[in-house]
Amino acid sequence: MSEARFRKPSDAEGARLLARLMLAWDGQWFLKTAEGCGLDKAVELNARVRASFGRIEMREYTKTIGVDRVGNLEEAARIIEGYAALFFGEGLEVRWALAAQDTAEVFIERCVAQEGAQRAGLRPDTPCVACEKLWSSWLGALLKDSTWETTIPHSLGRGADHCEIRLRKSNDPASSS
Repeated sequence: MSEARFRKPSDAEGARLLARLMLAWDGQWFLKTAEGCGLDKAVELNARVRASFGRIEMREYTKTIGVDRVGNLEEAARIIEGYAALFFGEGLEVRWALAAQDTAEVFIERCVAQEGAQRAGLRPDTPCVACEKLWSSWLGALLKDSTWETTIPHSLGRGADHCEIRLRKSNDPASSS
């Protein structure tokens, strides 16, 4: 066999490539769903899939990093930050403010999903609809069987210069937002 004219990517290069491809796959799925079902239905389905997949993401990520149980909201926030850095790379700039064990605010200065929606010419708030359930899904998966209510008073997709996502633990196990 002749000598290869290419090199094997490093583990870090491979991880970055897979993260970019995962985001591209997600974007293509969304665009094709919008073509086939209409934008409103695609937005609804994307929000449902992201919330469902959010639980899978956290389950698999915590297994990978060797975490059996997440003890508190601060630890959950650090785990989500680590996962977001892996998944979004430098495409998501996040800052957390934790007020108590049942309340958090997430501030996002940059969102690669929002940037992708703009490039695709989609409605500006398209990624924001999925975000409304994603953060509560992540927290609910990490802080076992907890339910979180989400409000988003400011978002990049709705004209703000940053996203502000407020999360509050619900006392009502039937409510999941």
